[in-house]
Amino acid sequence: MKKRIAVLFLGTSLALAACGGGSDDKGGESTQSAETIAKQNCSTCHGGNLEGAGGPSLQKIGSKYSKDEIRDIIANGKGAMPQNVIEGEDADKVAEWLSKKK
Repeated sequence: MKKRIAVLFLGTSLALAACGGGSDDKGGESTQSAETIAKQNCSTCHGGNLEGAGGPSLQKIGSKYSKDEIRDIIANGKGAMPQNVIEGEDADKVAEWLSKKK
């Protein structure tokens, strides 16, 4: 039981510390591709190729969730995933890109 709590705490800590980030421009939005945004903000938890690491695989996430559902998960979090890991137009780009992963 203590091990589970420690693993959960470690996973949550990693998610909060590693996931997130912003863009370099002052407008809060980047001109980067969805793939680049995802690699910068999601790879620590979901793996460099979206294969899953601390978080689940996203390689076929579009088979499970629609663009709007993925956008909602990005905005509100799910399980150990914190909310607003990516925001604004960047979140929309990533949600659309991930929804095509089938």
